[in-house]
Amino acid sequence: MKRKKRKKITRKAKEEYKRIIEKLPEFEKGDRFKMNIISCAMLSSFILNMDRKPSVQEMEKYYNDAMMVPFMKWFCKKMGKKKFSQSDLDGMEKTAKLNAADRNPYSWNMDLLPYEDGSGYEARFYHCGICTLMKELGTDEYTSAMCKLDYAMAEAGGVCDFIREYTLASGGPYCDCAYKKKI
Repeated sequence: MKRKKRKKITRKAKEEYKRIIEKLPEFEKGDRFKMNIISCAMLSSFILNMDRKPSVQEMEKYYNDAMMVPFMKWFCKKMGKKKFSQSDLDGMEKTAKLNAADRNPYSWNMDLLPYEDGSGYEARFYHCGICTLMKELGTDEYTSAMCKLDYAMAEAGGVCDFIREYTLASGGPYCDCAYKKKI
């Protein structure tokens, strides 16, 4: 793609991003998923301004490459050191009790399901703000690009395997995000 064309798409995407963000309600204090919806708005703003819509596989690769930059890998490794700590579990439990999507459709509702044997936990999501926003914007065919980043982030963290059977985006009853300690 020529530089001039890329600049035009980027300029239009910035304008679209501002429109998307302005319509979103304020997130509650303690809602740990605000950055997810910001990333969703950013990705969607570019998709909406592309002349040629990429395949889902192209978008999954693009989003992974765009997000998993050295800083993000460093951040995931740093957060990996806290994975499964009491503060991590307390934060996840607090998020589960918040049920923020009951008041903000662009947030999440979830349950925390620690494994009885102490080998990890599952975060089970029943409402996903990304699914809501991407459906409204007509970019929902690319939701999997955002979902797949969970695997790369867990791998970069280095302390757990990420396991998923269902996603709301693919019609599942919930999104299961299982974090199993590496042996």
